[in-house]
Amino acid sequence: MNEVQTRVPLERTALLAEAKRRTGLSDFADDWFTVPLDKLIECMHAEAKLSERGEGLWADKLTTFLENRLIRNKLIKDNPEILDEKVTVSAAILSLGRTGSTKTFRLLASPPCHTGIKGWEGFFPFPLEGEEPGNPVERRRRSQAIKDAGPDMEAIFGKTTIETPVEEVFIIEQAFVGTSFECYAWLPTFIEWMKGYDQMPAYEELRVVLQVLQWQDPTRRGANWILKSPTHMSAPKTLLDAFPDSLIIQTHRDPLKTMPSHCSMITPLYSIYSDDYDAKEVGRFTCARWAAMTNDVIDLRERIGDDRFIDIQYEDLTGDEMGVMRTVFARMGQPMRPEDEAAMEQHMIDNKRDKWAPHIYDLETYGLSEEIIKSDFVRYREKHIL
Repeated sequence: MNEVQTRVPLERTALLAEAKRRTGLSDFADDWFTVPLDKLIECMHAEAKLSERGEGLWADKLTTFLENRLIRNKLIKDNPEILDEKVTVSAAILSLGRTGSTKTFRLLASPPCHTGIKGWEGFFPFPLEGEEPGNPVERRRRSQAIKDAGPDMEAIFGKTTIETPVEEVFIIEQAFVGTSFECYAWLPTFIEWMKGYDQMPAYEELRVVLQVLQWQDPTRRGANWILKSPTHMSAPKTLLDAFPDSLIIQTHRDPLKTMPSHCSMITPLYSIYSDDYDAKEVGRFTCARWAAMTNDVIDLRERIGDDRFIDIQYEDLTGDEMGVMRTVFARMGQPMRPEDEAAMEQHMIDNKRDKWAPHIYDLETYGLSEEIIKSDFVRYREKHIL
């Protein structure tokens, strides 16, 4: 990560100029992304209560996103065959966080028939200047530095490395949309604005990034991609339209368990960027926000039917994982080969939950109660939990 001491102003013109300076490139190809970028910056100044350090960190982070846009555009201009890569997405996980979605994703991404975005690819998906093809040493080094500098999330996500498959939210957020920003800062106005914003350009760019990753690593050709991110809850129809042949997996767990866990995950991230936030206010808003998105998905499924969906209960992922995987493979129309089953079995051995520290959280810390959660999630619980 670039040094924050440069103190690039958190302002669009300055960020664009800094990205050009750092890369020596100038072609952003189009400017549609400036619309969400401008709104995000406006709301960060108006309501996020960023510390001086936090503002510098955000400026640096957004500049990095802009750098990646410049690098990607040049890469594709120099190598137009990238856009000929055939990318197949077998499944996309569309779920609330803390529902077993990460376990499902990593398990599905572990066999040789599948692939997922690796941790270091999420941070730096495009080759750096002078990089030897197939040897992204500097990108891995930078990714490791970012991981080391971040908060310890092992109790929440388990032990990970920069090779561990990660959510594509790291790609989607580089279009300045999705749900990641609200996990780091108080941005209710940006969230409300984004409800009416078409995220399809970001999903089209996600497909291009998958093509780039596959082009960089030809061994992935023939393997099908697995996607997963709670950010898809903010654009479920967009996800379905962007990847029309993929199976949509919803993992389910009672929000009485997931919401305080989710809040305990994001509030440490708030503290990186702000010294002035109210965990109870964040928790209450977050609960209502994600409940509304579950209602949006229920509405969508009622309109289009359940043919593209499969539901997985959290409890089934804690004892009959391979049975669940066989059902998913069947719904994807894919055979489960012996080598696929062996890879998933080994993944489960290597990632036993009892190897991780316990994750401790409570309702009151986040301004929540059982009554509040039950009220917010009444439709979701009636359909998927009770």
